[in-house]
Amino acid sequence: MVAARYLPPWFSVAPMMDWTDVHYRTLARLISKHSWLYTEMLAAETIVYQKGNLERFLAYTPEQHPIVLQIGGNNLENLAKAAELANAYRYDEINFNCGCPSPKVAGRCFGARLMLDPKFVAEAMSVIAANSDAPVSVKCRIGVDNHDSYNELCDFIYKVSSQSPTRHFIIHSRKALLNGISPADNRKIPPLKYEYYYALLRDFPDLTFTINGGINSINEVNAARREGAHGVMVGRAAYHNPWYTLGHVDTAVYGAPHTNLTRRQVLENYQVYGDSVLGKYGQKPTVRDVVKPLLGLFHSEPGNGLWKRKADAALQHCTTLKSFLEETLGAIPDSVLDSTVGEAPSGCIDTFAKLNGLLPPPYAAREHEREALYA
Repeated sequence: MVAARYLPPWFSVAPMMDWTDVHYRTLARLISKHSWLYTEMLAAETIVYQKGNLERFLAYTPEQHPIVLQIGGNNLENLAKAAELANAYRYDEINFNCGCPSPKVAGRCFGARLMLDPKFVAEAMSVIAANSDAPVSVKCRIGVDNHDSYNELCDFIYKVSSQSPTRHFIIHSRKALLNGISPADNRKIPPLKYEYYYALLRDFPDLTFTINGGINSINEVNAARREGAHGVMVGRAAYHNPWYTLGHVDTAVYGAPHTNLTRRQVLENYQVYGDSVLGKYGQKPTVRDVVKPLLGLFHSEPGNGLWKRKADAALQHCTTLKSFLEETLGAIPDSVLDSTVGEAPSGCIDTFAKLNGLLPPPYAAREHEREALYA
């Protein structure tokens, strides 16, 4: 599943629309060398119709490896063309979105709604794989609306994996509600059912599963892995608090030696990057675009509130990232700028250890029943 030259995706940063753009991924890679990074979801149609402008949508620096391209869509021809066009950019995996609950996406019959059509998803994964050199994966929920039983989830996994080359599934451990509630509410209202994820490990031992949803700290990441999780995907915590989330990944998850990296060093390198890309595509990116991923860098630190107020003012007139940082960083004490991330916080998390007694019964469909189901 993984490129041999990279460590496995024990930790990955979730694809997040308007957030995990090339600027955020550049910052993330300056903090963590081993985290697997995902792009924002790109619609297959965007890739196909922007054929003459693909650098803007698909280009990234070599340092961002290992990196996964997430695409969405419901048209096999466009998915095939998009995979073929993206192949030149050498992503380490192509992920298909079957989990987004946004009404804009679900209403167009892609995203989470596709879980109701596993036959199509299998066909989509087959055409994507046929037009790409990269491995393929699916990101999905544990169910949709009232189709939320464990057996229905297993039917989806079985169909897609048995009729396509898909061997890796990222499981967001909540179902999706497609009745018009917001994506934010879809991350809170449906209950987490981690037991479904761990039951999949039991019932599909030949597949690889990454757990996603509600995991916000390195302690929780390692707790999930201690109970057998193949990989863990973290979303908003990695964006809103990148220093203490991503800063512990290499050492606490991958076992790399501690470094003396500081936020000042990260900002020095990021400033060189940011100023090199300003206006690369006409008016874009702007200073505001490249500053956006930095806004969580001093999460909960002394001076953070003042720094953000200074940032708001500076963004009204600064034309370079260098001038922005010179004008604002005085709000942050040197002790914060020059401190290392330190040891990962200790503590026992038993969220996942308690699940053994909650696992649903083993997948009930026998082989001949499965054949009838998919006939």
